[in-house]
Amino acid sequence: MNLYLVITAIVIISMLFFKAYQNTKKVNIQSIAIPQTNKLINKLTIFHLSDIHLENISVTPEEIVLMAQNQQIDLIALTGDFLDRKRTIPKLVPYIQALKQLNPRYGMYAVFGNHDYVLKGNHFAQLKDVLESNGCITLQNEHISLTVDGDIVNIIGIDDYSTKRSNINDSFRDLQEGYNLVLTHDPNVVLEMPNIPFDYLLSGHFHGGQIHWPKPYHLAKMGKLARQKVIKGLHYHKGKPFYISEGLGQTGLNIRVGSRPEVTFHQIGNQSSQG
Repeated sequence: MNLYLVITAIVIISMLFFKAYQNTKKVNIQSIAIPQTNKLINKLTIFHLSDIHLENISVTPEEIVLMAQNQQIDLIALTGDFLDRKRTIPKLVPYIQALKQLNPRYGMYAVFGNHDYVLKGNHFAQLKDVLESNGCITLQNEHISLTVDGDIVNIIGIDDYSTKRSNINDSFRDLQEGYNLVLTHDPNVVLEMPNIPFDYLLSGHFHGGQIHWPKPYHLAKMGKLARQKVIKGLHYHKGKPFYISEGLGQTGLNIRVGSRPEVTFHQIGNQSSQG
C-alpha cells in the first residue's frame, strides 16, 4: 500500500478520535419541566447526574459546581455507574464533596448501576461508604420519605435491573401516600411497572448511545427500550413520565460520537409557588 495513503489514513483517524474525545468535554446542561400533579403543590428542583464512570470522564468536580452554582437545588439524584475498578474509588471523593457544596435543601441520593456491581465484597462496601460518609444517602430496593413544604415526597431507589437486583415490591413496601420519585439505573425496569404508582422516574445506563453513528446498533442487547430506540431524554410509559440521562462519563474508549455528556435540572410541580 502506498505509504502516503497509510499516513493520510492515520492522520484522518487520529483527527476523528481527537474530535470524538473533545466531545466528552462538551456537557449539555438540560432543563426539564414536569407538569404539576395533585400530589405535589410546590416546586422541587432536582439536579440529576448519571453514569459518571470515573475511569473515563473529562469533566472535573469544579466544572460540575460551576454548571449548577446559579441554581437553587432542592435535591441531587445520582443514578448509578460511578466506577468499576477498586483503584478508582478514591477519585469519587472530590466529586461527591463538590456536589455537597451545592447545598441541596433535601439532600443527595444515589442508586447503583451494573458497573458498580463489578466491585465485589469489601470493595463495593468501600464505594458505598465513600458515598454515605460524604453525605449521600444510598438506596437499594428501599425508599425514604421527605416533607417538602408540607407535602410528602417519597424517594424510591430501585436497584439495578440489568443485573437482576431490582425488587419493585421491596422498594415500594409500606410507602406513605405522596409524590413518588423513582431513582434507578436501567430504565428498562419501567416496563415492569405498568400498575406501580410512581409519578416520575430518573435513570441513565444507555449514554445516549455514546457512539451514536450512524445508529446505536450496539444498544440492541441492552433491553426492550433500546430496541425501541428509547435511549435518552423524556418519555412516557402508560402515561407516566420517565427520563433517561445520557450520562456524564464514558465506558470503553473515552470518546463520544453523536452524543454528549449531560447534567439535568428537573423542575417538578408548580413553577411559581416557590421562590
